Amino acid sequence: MVSEVKKISGRGIILIGDDIDTDRIIPARYLKAITFDGLGEGVFIDDRTALKGEHPFDQPQYQGANVLIVNRNFGCGSSREHAPQAIAKWGIQALIGESFAEIFFGNCVAMGIPCVTADAPTVKKLQELVMEHPQAAVTVNLETLEVSIGDLTTKVTMSQGTRSTFIAGTWDACGQLVAQSEAIQATAAQLPYLTWV
Repeated sequence: MVSEVKKISGRGIILIGDDIDTDRIIPARYLKAITFDGLGEGVFIDDRTALKGEHPFDQPQYQGANVLIVNRNFGCGSSREHAPQAIAKWGIQALIGESFAEIFFGNCVAMGIPCVTADAPTVKKLQELVMEHPQAAVTVNLETLEVSIGDLTTKVTMSQGTRSTFIAGTWDACGQLVAQSEAIQATAAQLPYLTWV
């Protein structure tokens, strides 16, 4: 199935700090958008403005990175779907962290963005490696539940149920519906309450 997500490879970007909420990820003023197009430009915009180019999402060494490494309780706060959408539109395809807010995690899964976890010392080591070597190759392997950065390979965790949906490609509910459109139409044709006179 085309929706299978087994391995994400690229480069890393770090964002240090606990309890980074969805309003920091994408401020409420961006929620009036009809589509998610252009949200990548607004990701962390208030923090980026305050840091005047020193935010990781503005630093040249992290441009083009696609694996975000965060700390504890990332994505807490409101349930806005715009937060993972903004991160994805910037270019992030996977997240590694100590923990993720439950609704943020669910929204990421619904978009095909895996969020794997590791303990605080492991996350700190991964962040330090990316900080020291921003061009190092980063791989998140969902089949082996491992993350590799340069010469370091370490175990990460993800619930078996969520992991299996990524590997099988069943995380993509819309894709499954489209793939089964003929069967859905055949079933609908047999339902008397869907038959028009």
